Amino acid sequence: MTPSKTMKTTFSTTLLWLLSVSSSSAFQPSPSAIRRPLTASRHLSPPTPTRLWATNNEEEDCATIQILMSDTGGGHRASANALRDAFAVLHETEPSLYPLPIHCDIVDIYTDYGPFWPVNAYVPLYKFMAEYSFLWKWFYEFGATPLGLWMNDFLLEVFCFEPFERCLARDPFGEEGRSDGKRRADMVVSVHPLCQDLPLKILASLDTGGVSRREGRTTPFATVVTDLGGAHPTWFNKGVDKCFVPSAVLKNAALDRGVQEHQIVQYGLPIRRGFWRFGADYSKAPDAQNEQQEMEGVHHKPTIREQLGLLDLPTVLIVGGGDGMGGIVNQATAIGQKLQSLAASSSSNEPKYQMVVVCGNNKAAQSSLSPPQTVWGANVAVNVMGFVNNMDEYMRASDILVTKAGPGTIAEASICGLPCILSSFLPGQEEGNVPYVEENGFGCYRGTPEGIAETVEEWLAASSVTTEGTVLETMRECALSAARPDATLDIARDLADMVYKRREQLNKSVRKQEVATAA
Repeated sequence: MTPSKTMKTTFSTTLLWLLSVSSSSAFQPSPSAIRRPLTASRHLSPPTPTRLWATNNEEEDCATIQILMSDTGGGHRASANALRDAFAVLHETEPSLYPLPIHCDIVDIYTDYGPFWPVNAYVPLYKFMAEYSFLWKWFYEFGATPLGLWMNDFLLEVFCFEPFERCLARDPFGEEGRSDGKRRADMVVSVHPLCQDLPLKILASLDTGGVSRREGRTTPFATVVTDLGGAHPTWFNKGVDKCFVPSAVLKNAALDRGVQEHQIVQYGLPIRRGFWRFGADYSKAPDAQNEQQEMEGVHHKPTIREQLGLLDLPTVLIVGGGDGMGGIVNQATAIGQKLQSLAASSSSNEPKYQMVVVCGNNKAAQSSLSPPQTVWGANVAVNVMGFVNNMDEYMRASDILVTKAGPGTIAEASICGLPCILSSFLPGQEEGNVPYVEENGFGCYRGTPEGIAETVEEWLAASSVTTEGTVLETMRECALSAARPDATLDIARDLADMVYKRREQLNKSVRKQEVATAA
């Protein structure tokens, strides 16, 4: 075996641990990558200013941002899509401040540009490891050691620099065959823990014409952290221009990694548009909106339930994520039995409680929980569904949420004022989400279906007619206090300011070069 083949084999084995630093799923599907890698030679000539005006009307007068991510769980793409939508809203509703549209080139850099297995197979490997938490824990913890961090930097730079360089040099409007850096994104944003170190080196190389990988970068780069109560060290690189974090815990983690105070911005998590400030009218200026009225909208459950075809009853929402992970069948069965027992004292055959089960893409779970495989009691109305696109409506229609401890799900639930029972978590970054929920007072962790069902019974019983609101209402208020419904737009405003400033700098350079050429 040749030395190069030996190195590649070694790399394929040892790089598996990198999967452990990928974030977990929310409720978004994990679509396949956008397009395959483009082939081009290295950009080694001295750099010239990128020409920003394009050759057709659609691309003219448009700023461009490349968003780097990987579909290891739906949370990364969901965050990227949320930022894209926020840029569009800002341009439409605040044109005086954001006059140019911002085009987003969202790319799964590992699936699209990974040179070989396992780099280009992170998505299926993530799903496998998420099913076996002991493997995830081992790889995650090893990846956070000094040796693991060094291996991450070294192996990715050795084997992935050139293919990833094609990604960062590619035409953001998707013109096939163009990957020479002549027209690349004005700015780069990372929403994934493995998209900091190497992209920063590549941008330095592109901006200096291959002279340096360590200094000379002029293309703006920002990290938007999509974890919540804990995060892997690879999220934080002191070379970024801005690092957006959702919590004080992660701000401290960034500081510990050498990121300076002036580089860190704390707003919250970028989340899907349905969870932005409820009822907000984005056709009005921000100061013209009634914040209190919008936040009170989360309690209009009867109307939302009617629109969804649900009964106006105390409702438990159980979700398994977009990939259907999390033991949802056993959880739903235990909760259904407990609700039936709780309603048994009623002499009526009418439903007293309601359970909504969202199985995601887990068709086996959906089939198992549906008749004739499962027959539910008359006193409990049960709705079993697969993947849904309106999770914000189902959350606002519910009284209790049972979910794995994904950061996006928790942030969305807090905006809806929805108390949470966390059923599981991935060791590492999701582990810190449990104390985040408990310390903020809007939920708890229960690791077994029986424990979850008992907690549901306890919360519902404590919120009966005679003790209205003593448990669930208090937790609703705590959830709303922790909510950050404006975070997505706040992050987008800062990123838009950065890319506008970059465009102006590049335009000045181009004009200066044209004057010099004419002379």
